[in-house]
Amino acid sequence: MIGDMKTDRRERKVFTNTQASKRRSLHAPLIVLRSNDQSKRKVFFGYAKNLSMGGMFIASINPPSPGKKFCIEFAIPGSGQNVKCTGEVVWNRTYSNRGKYEPGMGMRFLDIPHDTASAIDEWANATDKQARAALDATPAPI
Repeated sequence: MIGDMKTDRRERKVFTNTQASKRRSLHAPLIVLRSNDQSKRKVFFGYAKNLSMGGMFIASINPPSPGKKFCIEFAIPGSGQNVKCTGEVVWNRTYSNRGKYEPGMGMRFLDIPHDTASAIDEWANATDKQARAALDATPAPI
């Protein structure tokens, strides 16, 4: 397991990312919502293009500055399990008409529960196994 356990203010066990974890590209963009705990209102935040148990890349034309924190919500692909956690922008890339990379931000999960981080890691491992099986099943060129 990559990462450590700690206990948050509410005495829940949460996952803290201490090393790079397996980041997997998504076959279809994943909708990420930003929520406000006070108003219970949810708004579209962007499309996640890759995901790991430690964070995600969110495509956005106008990404927030590093250091900004948001309550975000998304579903783990294929599982239907909804995730709600605090994310922090660790880097951003703004739009450039000459840029070859998509604008957006790298977001780190700050208080993701351990069982949720494990579910994301299981999804990443399953994605790896499916990719390897597809490669193994591909006939060699003649």
